[in-house]
Amino acid sequence: MPYFRLLFPLVTLVLAACQTVQPKQALEEVEETPRIEWLVEEGLWHCYPLDEYAYSEEQEAFLFPPSPEDSLWPRLQAGLTLPYVDNAEVNAQLNWYLRNPRYMERVQQRASRYMYHILETLHENDVPFDIALLPIVESAFEPFAYSHGQASGLWQFIPSTGKRFGLDQNWWYDGRRDAVSSTQAAMSYLLYLHRFFDGDWMHALAAYNSGEGTVRRAIRKNESQGKPTDFWHLSLPKETRGYVPKMIALAEIFRNAAEYEVELLHIPNKAYFVEVPLDDQLDLMQAAQLADISIDELYYLNPGFNRWATPPGDAYTLKVPVAAEEGFRQALADLPKDQRISWQRHIIASGESLNSIAKKYHSDIDWIKEINKLRSNVIIAGQTLMIPVASANLQQYRYSQNQRLDTKQNRAPANNLQRTDYIVKSGDSFWSIAHAHKVEVQSLARWNNKAPRDTLHIGEKLVIWQASNFPSRQGRVTRINYRVRQGDSLAKIASKFKVSVSQITQWNNLDKNRYLQPGQQLTLHVNVMNTSH
Repeated sequence: MPYFRLLFPLVTLVLAACQTVQPKQALEEVEETPRIEWLVEEGLWHCYPLDEYAYSEEQEAFLFPPSPEDSLWPRLQAGLTLPYVDNAEVNAQLNWYLRNPRYMERVQQRASRYMYHILETLHENDVPFDIALLPIVESAFEPFAYSHGQASGLWQFIPSTGKRFGLDQNWWYDGRRDAVSSTQAAMSYLLYLHRFFDGDWMHALAAYNSGEGTVRRAIRKNESQGKPTDFWHLSLPKETRGYVPKMIALAEIFRNAAEYEVELLHIPNKAYFVEVPLDDQLDLMQAAQLADISIDELYYLNPGFNRWATPPGDAYTLKVPVAAEEGFRQALADLPKDQRISWQRHIIASGESLNSIAKKYHSDIDWIKEINKLRSNVIIAGQTLMIPVASANLQQYRYSQNQRLDTKQNRAPANNLQRTDYIVKSGDSFWSIAHAHKVEVQSLARWNNKAPRDTLHIGEKLVIWQASNFPSRQGRVTRINYRVRQGDSLAKIASKFKVSVSQITQWNNLDKNRYLQPGQQLTLHVNVMNTSH
């Protein structure tokens, strides 16, 4: 990844006698893919496809023709250029991928939305198609991936490198997660590195992981000592030494998938999505309804959007499935601009500030000022503000930044851990908070979907998981997901599961004075021996 190390620790395979992997060679059983630290437990992010829209019988003939010659894999294979290198590092990575077929299947499923566009971008920039496999190493093709090094998106750009290559990052939008913008930025960066290292793709890939300065210093050191300067002879960080072998191993596997008995899922050699220009801001729930797709599918096609709506203005596009384009364009044209966002009239109360009002409505101060033509942050009690608000319950925008954070914070890392909510104060840091609560800094950051170097803001809420003080009657406390039913209340659910209302509100960050909605998901920590049926 740009200027930072890999998201997850290099899997070290200690082999007594590391031999070349032969096609169809019997492989020993090993554990399934290690948990990647920035991904929550499997199932939360809904393995692809998120819904059946893309693979439905109605659309299948148009979007996913079954003919083998229409698969994009032969096209990818024809463009692979990284030569196989028979050494211990490459063979170790090759063995790992072959021993984890479920992982290889998952990354293909995730790639199915984006791979055609990536290959088109590579072709347009005359870049080897091996680079299409780079997001497997960087993010496992998860666009919402966020590392402890502040890297985000398929291509794992850190903020500074993202800005360097033109990726906007603001309250509404993060171009590092946008599949189109980040892919073009990755091409620009890789082409720059390719030129920087005089056409050596191995050096360019190594520099994409650890920075061109790191690789250049290693080259100059070898030159001064009269040593070879190819990748294999350079003294590079451990993560980088494993990075290029991963790419070589992946290229070898996808080039000879049949011989290695790796199943290639059918991904058509045609676009899955199309970009539709927007002339104004649009609520994403409305957008999903106009396109007749799920809100989850819309977010995975548009992972750059941080909130419940597209950003203000006309500088953005919305990606929808090709099959949905015509209907979406027509439905959008028929929807008046003043109905594309819902509005709330807010009468300013004594003691309120623009900051508190923005937080209440999950909005942005600058946006509220612009809409209401305010020249400063000074507001007067009794005056009315117009506030844009989401058209649906915020929990339904499950992949917005706030909801992803809530999901992460509400997921206990293990049974029998008690959640504590902590409000950041002036002078706080990850280290001081972690030290005071006797937890690891990286754990604290991970529980809150952050990196240790992220900036903390006064008033921000963090969750801390510590030894449980749940009721310890005979039995076992376990975490369950409960779907709210018609007629449910906090008191009724608390009685059913023998917990308190305050515990439910704490575990789910709820306001106990607000009504529950049928279908709403709650996280509960219950004693399975003490639950009424």
